[in-house]
Amino acid sequence: MSPVVMPAQSETPFTPFLDALKAAPTAPDAKAAADRLAREVSKIGLESLHDHHVLIALHAFSTNKKSGFERESAAIAFQALATTIGKPIAPILIPSLPILFDLYADKGDVVRAAAAAAVKAIMKLFPPESVRVVFRALEAILDSGKWQTKVGALEALKSFVAPARDQVAAELGSVIPKVSSAMHDTKKEVSSAAIKSATLLVTTLANADLTPHIPVLVKCMVDPDSVPACIKALSSTTFVAEVTSPALAVLVPLLLRALNDRSMEVQRRTVVVIDNLVKLVRNPTVAATYLSPLVDGVTKIATGAAFPEVRAFGEAALNTLKKSGASSSGPPPAHRDLETETAAAFSALASHLPKELVAASASSPNGPYSPSHPLLIESLNFQASLVADVVYARNFDDVKKWNRSIAIYTAPWLGAEGSVRFADTIRAHFFAIDQAKHAVAVVDDGEEGELLCDTLFSLAYGALLLLSHTKLRLFRGRRYGILGTNGSGKSTLMRQLIDGKVENFPPQSELRAVMVEHSLQGQDTSMSIIDFVAADKALADIPREKVRLQLLDVGFDDERQAETVGGLSGGWKMKLELARAMLYNADLLLLDEPTNHLDKNSVKWLESYLIAHTNVTCLIISHDSGFLDNVTTDIIHYETKKLVYYPGNLSTFVAKHPEAKSYYTLAATSVKFAFPPPGSLMGVRSSTRAILKLSGCTFTYPGRDKPQLHNVSCALSLSSRVGVVGPNGAGKSTLIKLLTGETVPQEGTVYKHPALRVGYVSQHATHHIERHLEKTPIGYIQWRFQDGHDREILEKATRILSEEERASMDQEWVGKDGSKRKLEMIMGRQKLKKSLQYEIKWKGLDHRFNTWVARDDLFTKGFTKLVQQFDDLESSREGAGSRDTSAHLVRKHLEDIGLDGDIAQYNEISGLSGGQKIKLVIAACLWNNPQICVLDEPSNFLDREALGGLAVAIKEWAGAVVIISHNNEFVSALCPEIWNVDNGLLSQQGKAAVIDDSFLDVKSPKGSASNTPARSRLQSPASSTNGTPAASGDEDSAGGRALRKKKKPTRNTLKAQEERRRLRKLAWLTHGGDKPEDTDEEMLV
Repeated sequence: MSPVVMPAQSETPFTPFLDALKAAPTAPDAKAAADRLAREVSKIGLESLHDHHVLIALHAFSTNKKSGFERESAAIAFQALATTIGKPIAPILIPSLPILFDLYADKGDVVRAAAAAAVKAIMKLFPPESVRVVFRALEAILDSGKWQTKVGALEALKSFVAPARDQVAAELGSVIPKVSSAMHDTKKEVSSAAIKSATLLVTTLANADLTPHIPVLVKCMVDPDSVPACIKALSSTTFVAEVTSPALAVLVPLLLRALNDRSMEVQRRTVVVIDNLVKLVRNPTVAATYLSPLVDGVTKIATGAAFPEVRAFGEAALNTLKKSGASSSGPPPAHRDLETETAAAFSALASHLPKELVAASASSPNGPYSPSHPLLIESLNFQASLVADVVYARNFDDVKKWNRSIAIYTAPWLGAEGSVRFADTIRAHFFAIDQAKHAVAVVDDGEEGELLCDTLFSLAYGALLLLSHTKLRLFRGRRYGILGTNGSGKSTLMRQLIDGKVENFPPQSELRAVMVEHSLQGQDTSMSIIDFVAADKALADIPREKVRLQLLDVGFDDERQAETVGGLSGGWKMKLELARAMLYNADLLLLDEPTNHLDKNSVKWLESYLIAHTNVTCLIISHDSGFLDNVTTDIIHYETKKLVYYPGNLSTFVAKHPEAKSYYTLAATSVKFAFPPPGSLMGVRSSTRAILKLSGCTFTYPGRDKPQLHNVSCALSLSSRVGVVGPNGAGKSTLIKLLTGETVPQEGTVYKHPALRVGYVSQHATHHIERHLEKTPIGYIQWRFQDGHDREILEKATRILSEEERASMDQEWVGKDGSKRKLEMIMGRQKLKKSLQYEIKWKGLDHRFNTWVARDDLFTKGFTKLVQQFDDLESSREGAGSRDTSAHLVRKHLEDIGLDGDIAQYNEISGLSGGQKIKLVIAACLWNNPQICVLDEPSNFLDREALGGLAVAIKEWAGAVVIISHNNEFVSALCPEIWNVDNGLLSQQGKAAVIDDSFLDVKSPKGSASNTPARSRLQSPASSTNGTPAASGDEDSAGGRALRKKKKPTRNTLKAQEERRRLRKLAWLTHGGDKPEDTDEEMLV
C-alpha cells in the first residue's frame, strides 16, 4: 500500500497525543500515548476521528516504511481505540483492517505482535449479526495479501465460530471456496491454517447427521482421493435433519467430484445420496441455488452408466432434482438483491434520524435529507447491512438483535436511551411493512384434548428416505396404530423418537416416552427376573416390593420371579419388557410388535391394560389385525412418505380404504413368495415315510428341576404339514430345537435321515445373522454357502465334539490282519443294503489304505457325532453345492422371498427392518433346497401382505413344513396336523402324514421311477392299499393286437446293468449333482 499523505493542518487538540505516539521510543510509551489519545476521542466524540484527521495520521504511521516505531505505535493506537471506545467504533475501523493485516508481514516481530493484538481487539467488537459484512472484508484480504496476511485472515475467520455459529453457517457457501483455495497454497503455513480454519468453520453446520463426518469432509477438500471413502460413509448414515444451505455449501463440491469418479460403486452411492439429500431440502430456493450444478453430472450417469441399476438410481435422482427446481439449462434462480435491501434499510435509518443529525444537499435544499457527518454515514451503511439481514430473516421479536444491529452504533450520536428508542422505531417500521406482505391464516383442525406433540420432521435411514416433511401430532390418551409395509420405517421412527433424533420432538424431561421392543433389553441373562428389573438404573427409586407386585400383575409368580432371565421363552420375555415399561409411568408408550410370542390369554390381558390406562398415549406397531381392531382409537398410515391420520380403529380404516383388506386376509394382494423345490432324498420313495423322528425324549434346561419336555415322541415325513401350538413357555421352541439338532436331549433318541436337510428359522431372526450385521444380505448368503455347504451346520450343539468324544477318537481299531489303526477322518460314503458305509482315512497311512466301515460299526465305536457331522455336510453339499452363488442369482433368490433386490445388494443387514431380516433368514435356510422347513413364529415382524405371500408359497411348496405360531389363522390355513405342547407333554391332533417305518425303503422294483417329494405327495397310506394296475387287470390290451413281449435279459446283462448303476450312484454320492435315473432302456446299449 502506498504511504498515506497527511494533509496540511493547523494545531488541534490531538496534535500532542499524535506527536507523543509518533516519537514513543518504547512500546510502554506508545501504549501510554495511545490510551490518552483514545480517552480524548471518547471525550470529544467519534466525529473527532475525522474532523481532526486522527485516522489519517494513524494510517500514515502504519505505512511508514522507514520507521518501525511508528508502525508499532499505530497498531497499538488502533488497539487502544477498540478497547477504550468499544463497539460503536467497530464500523469505522473496518476500512483500516487491510492496513493492519499488511503489518502481519512486517519484518519486525514487535510490529507483527502489535498488529495481531489490534486485529484481535477489533474482531471482538463485532456482534454475530455482522458476520456477513466482516467476512466479505476478510475474504478480500485473503485473496490479495502476503502469506502472513493470509494466515492472519484465516485466524480471524475462526474467531467468529464460537460467538456466532448460526451466522457463520449461513456464510459457508461464500467463505468455504475461499478457504478451500487457500488449502492448496504453495506455502505450507497457509495450507495448514486453511485446513484448521475449514475444520472449525464446518462445525457450524448444525446438522447432527453430518457432524461425525466433518474431518473426512474437510479431508476431501484437500485430497480428492478420499472422496470414495467419504461417499461410502455418507451413504450409510441415517439422515433425519433438514438439509439447509450450509450443509449443501459443503456437500455440493464433494458430490460434484464424486459424480466424476470412474468407479460405478462410487457413482451409485453418490446419486443415491443426492436423491436423499434433495428430498430433505425444504426450501425450494435453496435447492435451486445449490443443486443446479449437480444436474449435468447426474444426467450423465442416468443415461450413460455401465450398470442398469446405477442408471436406474441416476434416473431417480435426476427426477428428484428436477422436481426440486434444479436445472442446468433454465434461468438461474433469483438471488437476494442485497444492494436494494441495504439501500432501503439505509433510507429508513436516515429518514428517522433527528433533524440535527441530517442535512439537505446543495443540489436539493428541500430534501431528501441525509446524515450530516461522514463517519455517521459510514456507521449507518454498516447498520443498514445488518438491518437488511434481520428483516430478510423476518426476525422482529428479538429486540436484543435489533439493539445489537442499531442501538449500539447510534449511541454516540443519540445517547443510550435515544438509540434504543431509535432501534425500536426502525423495528416497528419494517414489521409493519412485513405484516402488509405476509398475511397469517389460523387453521382450527377441530381436535380436542391435551396435545402432547406437534412435530414437523423428516426421517431417512442411510440412503433411503422414509418420511419427508411430515407431521407427528399426538394427543394424550389416544392409541395410535401405525400401518405400513415392511421397510417403510415404522420401527425406525420409534427408535429415532426414543433416541431423541427426531427434529423438534419434546425431550424426555418434557415428554416421558418408553419403548417396548421385541428383543429383551439388557445383557446379563444370568440374573433372576426380579433382580434384573430392580437393577435398571431408571427404576432405582422404585421399591423392590412395587417391582414384585408389578411382575406379579403380569403373571410372574414368586417362583417364576426367582428364575433366570435367560430361561424365559419369547412370550415371557415380552411380558417382562411390558412390566418394566409400566414401572416407568410413561406419558407415551411405544409398542413395537407387543403381541409377538404372546398366547391368546396374554394378548387379551394386554388389550385390557392398554384400554384401561386412558392417561397414556400409545404408538403401536403390530401385524395382529385383531389386536389393532380392539385397541386402537386412531390409525397412522404411511402414504407416499407422509404420515396420514385416520380416526377410528382398523375396521374403520379398511372401510375407507378397501385396498387395505390385506390386513384381514392372508390372500397376498401384491407380494408373491416362491420357494425353491426341495431336493430328493436317497432311498425315500414315499412321501409318508418317516425321515425325522423323536423317541422318548426328555430335556431339562440347566438350573431347573422340572423338565421342559418329558417323554416326547413324534415323527415327520415329506408330506407333513404340522402346526405346533401351546401356551408361552410350554416348550414349543425347545421341541423344534431338538428336531433340528440345536440342542441335545438328556434322555431318548433323535433319528434323522442321513441325507436330510432342514431349513430352520428361529424365534428371533438375529439368532442367524447377529454376527454378520456388517454384510449385505447377498454377501451373507455368499459367505454362508461359499464352500459348497452350509457353514452354520457345524455350530449345532449336536455336532460339536465333547472332550470325551475327542478322546474316544484315539482308540485303536484292530483290522482283520491284526494290525492296529486310528481313525483320522471320514472321506466319503455310499449305500450298503438298507444303511450306509463310510470311507475311513487312517492316521499315518496313505489314501490307498482307506477302507469302508459300516455305519452301525461306527456308531458302536462311539463315532456318532463324527458320522452326523459328515452326513450334515454331505446333505448340505448335495443341496447347496450345485448352486452358483453369483450375486445376480442370489439377488433373484432373495427377491423370490420378497426382499427388495436393491436392499439385498446394497444395504447392510444392520439397517434392515425386522420383517426384512425374517425374509433374509427364510431365504438363507432355503438356499440349499431343504426337504423340511421349520418356522418358529414366522408371522412375527411380517406385515399382512408378506404373511399372505409366505402362506401361498408354503401351500405350493413340495417339502415338509413345521410351524410354531400363535396366529391361529396362519396355522389353521396351512397345517392339518397339530402338535399341542403343554406342561412338557406333547399331544397330536388332526391327520398325520407319516408311516412310522424305517428311514430307507427296501429296493424298489425294476423300472419304478424315483419319486420326488412333489410327485410322491400324490400317494397316501389310504390310496396305496388299493390294487395296482398289475393286480387289477388293467394291463390287458383293449381288443387290439397283443403287445410283443420284451426279450428276457440274460444273467450277464443284468450283472452288467447292476454294475453300471452302482458306479453311477457312487459317482453321484461322491461328486453330487442331479441324481441319475435308472431305466430299462440301458440294457439295449
